Amino acid sequence: MENSADMNGKELYLRLLTYVRPYWKAFVLGVACMALAALAEPAFPAFLKYLLDDGFAAQQGSLDFLIYPAVLFLIFLVRAIIGFIADYLMHWVSQNVIAELRQAMFAQMIRLPTAYFGDNASGRIMSRISYDVTGVAGASTTALTTVIKDGCAVIGLLVWLFWINWKLSLITLVTVPFIAFAVRTLSRRIRTFARGIQDAQGNITQIIQEAIEGAKIIKIFGGQRYETERFNHAVREQRGLQMRSIVANAALGPITHFFTALALAVVMAIALYQASQGKATVGDFVSFVTAMLMILAPLRRVMDVNATIQKGLVAAESVFHLIDQPAETNTGTRELGKARGEVRFEQVRFTYPGAEQPALADLSFIIQPGERVALVGPSGSGKTTAANLLPRFYDLEEGCIRVDGHDIRTIRLESLRDNIALVSQDVVLFNDSVAANIAYGSRHAVSQAAIAAAAKAAHALEFIERLPRGFDTLVGEHGVKLSGGQRQRLAIARALLKNAPILILDEATSALDTESERQVQAALDELMTGRATLIIAHRLTTIEQADRIIVLAHGEKAEEGSHAELLRQRGIYARLYNLQQDAPGAD
Repeated sequence: MENSADMNGKELYLRLLTYVRPYWKAFVLGVACMALAALAEPAFPAFLKYLLDDGFAAQQGSLDFLIYPAVLFLIFLVRAIIGFIADYLMHWVSQNVIAELRQAMFAQMIRLPTAYFGDNASGRIMSRISYDVTGVAGASTTALTTVIKDGCAVIGLLVWLFWINWKLSLITLVTVPFIAFAVRTLSRRIRTFARGIQDAQGNITQIIQEAIEGAKIIKIFGGQRYETERFNHAVREQRGLQMRSIVANAALGPITHFFTALALAVVMAIALYQASQGKATVGDFVSFVTAMLMILAPLRRVMDVNATIQKGLVAAESVFHLIDQPAETNTGTRELGKARGEVRFEQVRFTYPGAEQPALADLSFIIQPGERVALVGPSGSGKTTAANLLPRFYDLEEGCIRVDGHDIRTIRLESLRDNIALVSQDVVLFNDSVAANIAYGSRHAVSQAAIAAAAKAAHALEFIERLPRGFDTLVGEHGVKLSGGQRQRLAIARALLKNAPILILDEATSALDTESERQVQAALDELMTGRATLIIAHRLTTIEQADRIIVLAHGEKAEEGSHAELLRQRGIYARLYNLQQDAPGAD
């Protein structure tokens, strides 16, 4: 499919209408009702003509005149009923389009490569899904509703005008080229401003999100004034763009009214002259002028809808930009099933986009099933990068990583990740119950007993039972209702419950106090039995019992051996270990 950035307005609009296609029956019925309601517009000036020419000439004592108010009431009643049906159907289609686009965007978002989230602000992504998509619906249905409804009204009134006096009606068409030129010129400006408004909205969302997540930091470092100014600047920027867009949009009305009023004045002068010469009846004159006056409102709405369409097309660019993003590379076809857990890094090299130096260079090591291998080293040495490459959060550029002898690029992502459990230093909990967070991602129903067993093994059962509703307690956004140590133990319980043959522990005990760390370390020792475990650690006291320790420096393997062997070498590991032992507060 063609990328949204390369599509013109017509192509974008046609692609947008494909989301309306599943609801074509309701859409067509709604369009038909709108057309019928709009075509009732010329019925009123036509009614006035016959009322003035015939109604007031009814014979005295006759009740024939009652037919006119009855017809008038019937016209407005039918128009109201049909209009209601049309509005309901079009809004029903519109809301379904919004829902489908949001679902498509979210489904694509969670399949995007990890690098995408590093390159794009989360606030802008959120704004696309929550804000931009509503503008798309405005272009796909709301604008179309106005064009059809008011367009039919304009056409119907024009037909009536030509029926009454085609010569006078031709004068009104002289204004069309001038109005069309104004619309085309202002459309470009409106679309440009709409892009800026969307970017500004994304910036506002980003600032709000950061202020909520960083509330404690803002308070402790006195950042209220700075954040307020940053937010105010973003709001002022959006307001300025909005006002420029409003000026461009508002200019259409006066321009349309100017040329229409000019034509109306000329037509009225000629019509009055004809009426004075007996060339037209009173009913003809009143009906013609009424129709011309009635045409102003729908014509204005048709002109105004251009702004909605332009904003909708810009929103469509944004929406389709996300939908068109390539998902994670998942070309593997092999199913691992239940892996044994052998992991091999073979001359792995990886460089982050835009970085000058590789994060990993020619890294090779093996983790046998049941073996515990720890990666240590100074910050920036590549430890976490290695852990991210194993589940293919990033794709390596050179070398190979194998699981049970198979290149991970040949394995289906779902199959590979089914065999890996992760406990990271950045604990992620969802605003759900304790039980749901422990059982998160389980493809099969998990019993309460299994959840409780995992919690017990992670030394989390004791604090869970003290919570107001136990396992049914909501943890709050990011687990805000729990302490750091409690959040970490829930994450460990989640990994325990998954029972995968490969385990990645990225600072898994970093948030625990000394006593909790010892309890959880005992549970992890039991869990790691029979599993290939890759441990990323800064606190070297937590990996003293590892089977092998690999020391990284500048992305390369500098040392390898057991804790005792590395201390005897008096190299990088010994220096880091002694520094931590001498640090204040060290165990």
